[in-house]
Amino acid sequence: MSATRLAVIGWPVDHSRSPAMHNAALAAVGLTDWDFQLLAVPPEKFVDCIDGLRNRDFRGASVTIPHKETAAGLVDRLSDRAKAIGAVNTLIFQQSGELVGDNTDAPGFIASLPATPLPGSTAMVLGAGGVAHAVVWALRDCGVAVKIWNRTAGRAEELSQRFDATAVGGAEPAEMLVNCTAAGLEGDPFASLPLTPEQLGDYRVVADVVYHGEPGPLLDAAVAAGADTADGIEMLVQQGAIAFEQWTGIPAPVGVMRTAAAVG
Repeated sequence: MSATRLAVIGWPVDHSRSPAMHNAALAAVGLTDWDFQLLAVPPEKFVDCIDGLRNRDFRGASVTIPHKETAAGLVDRLSDRAKAIGAVNTLIFQQSGELVGDNTDAPGFIASLPATPLPGSTAMVLGAGGVAHAVVWALRDCGVAVKIWNRTAGRAEELSQRFDATAVGGAEPAEMLVNCTAAGLEGDPFASLPLTPEQLGDYRVVADVVYHGEPGPLLDAAVAAGADTADGIEMLVQQGAIAFEQWTGIPAPVGVMRTAAAVG
């Protein structure tokens, strides 16, 4: 009997910790005939890839950079939040043949925070890419007032208009700071961000949605400034747990997933 398969699809995707995280979760719940694999798919082959997966033993897939927006146009049905965000990071292949697209980045981000943001609170979001769309939507859904900065000001303005936020020219004080850029993956994050380590004291919570394998210099500086922090590994775990339950119908072993994701 062939294995039931899951995958993460991206370009590049070799760095992904999703296979280790999900295979550990599958083993923990006894789904030994399931397998989660990595699929490196360039943009020009993504449509053909999804068409091919429909006709094989795939139950679901995680979608990452740069395919999230394209995926939203390829599914048969979008969840309400995926439709509102305009991006899909989770594909569910139904036994009926229907392909459903969801965005678990949004609830995964909220679940990764030290506490659920309160209506009327404020957040400063750095970046305007695909993950920023999910983060801004999630914050606005909680009733948070959001300011957005991006190196390309026009993209910040476009995102702010879509979600009733405010585009700004630099990092401004708020109760929460969310980094949705790649700053800090290599080198000094403050070389490309519009703030200094000292300014992190202007925020009660600092979240970095990019995972490094360790907190990284941005969150290290945030801790030194007295802020609570949330890292990208926890967001990966939380959004993955939601997807796992959608694919398998079984509650996700979150602790097992967190341990596997931290190790890589």
